[in-house]
Amino acid sequence: MSVDVLVVGAGISGCVLAERFASVANKRVLVIDRRGHVGGNCYDCLDEAGILIPMYGPHMFHTSYEDVWQYLGRFTQWWPYTHRVKSYVDGMLVPVPVNIETVNRLFGLGMSSEEEMLNWLRDNTQEIKEPKTSEDVALTRVGRALYEKMFKNYTWKQWDRWPSQLDASLLGRIPVRTNFDDGYFSDRYEGVPAQGYTTIFQNMLDHKNITIMLNVDYLTDREALLRDIGQSKALIFTGRIDAFFDYRFGRLQYRSLEFEYETLDMEYFQSNVVINYPNEHRYMRVTEPKRYTGQRHPRTTIIREYPTWEGDPYYPVPSQDNLDTYMLYEQAAKALEKDGIYLIGRLANYKHLNMDQAFKNALDLFARIGG
Repeated sequence: MSVDVLVVGAGISGCVLAERFASVANKRVLVIDRRGHVGGNCYDCLDEAGILIPMYGPHMFHTSYEDVWQYLGRFTQWWPYTHRVKSYVDGMLVPVPVNIETVNRLFGLGMSSEEEMLNWLRDNTQEIKEPKTSEDVALTRVGRALYEKMFKNYTWKQWDRWPSQLDASLLGRIPVRTNFDDGYFSDRYEGVPAQGYTTIFQNMLDHKNITIMLNVDYLTDREALLRDIGQSKALIFTGRIDAFFDYRFGRLQYRSLEFEYETLDMEYFQSNVVINYPNEHRYMRVTEPKRYTGQRHPRTTIIREYPTWEGDPYYPVPSQDNLDTYMLYEQAAKALEKDGIYLIGRLANYKHLNMDQAFKNALDLFARIGG
């Protein structure tokens, strides 16, 4: 087999670049993935009860990138959906992001205006001119009391590190509302694919110029694979950047998740798609997929998530030691671009990317190198 482009990883970044090289640049593309399916961590499928579930945790699509929204519209129709999250705190469910209702319920207040909420935040937050850690960010945005109740232990569960040990960018992602708006996102577009996420990636890869090989581990089978396909003109790698370089500068930390699925003989289990459990419970959150897919079914499946260091790498850990090590790998990766080798994606760029950011980065990379 002779190909022009070898794409390692059939997640967002890999599928976008494979589709673009195949359909726009008319290149012969081989896509490989060590898993037995396409779609990466966005993969979803029907469980034994016939309920559509995400195999690697829920994914809620939202974007303000017009080019990303238009691009994805070629491969899916959208089910209208506005994401809302509740957190179980002090024996009650309160909105996340923090809004007026959150503060009223947790502190027994009766605020009703944005002015009152702004005054409360002013009186309860701290002024830190240059927030360096996620704890700093939380104290400047929501104050000590809300930080302790909603974010401190949740962050520990997810990352096995306290917010004071993590980069400011992590909790900087969490919005704060000064009104009663309980929508989690503020982007122009929001929804879920009508036929599920897997269908998007299958449609993207359905092209005469694209060949797919599953259950192939590039890092393990690299020599045999390259011998069989010859020297491709471009290599796109979307896996762990430290593994690509054989851990030359040491191992980067990636947090993983363990999922516990339970199918129940009831139409619905909880009031929201996602409920966070920051404090007493061992699991981090519970998801009920039926509440965002729009699927009709007499039963429901729920998913409990337990953060762990074992298993597939999901989340880069944004601590200073990891970021310092990543900088060494980033320099090594940039040096390879002159040879047509590009590393991209959450694992390769060691960055917590939203889905739309991953799509955007891949589209932008192709615009730069697609030729």
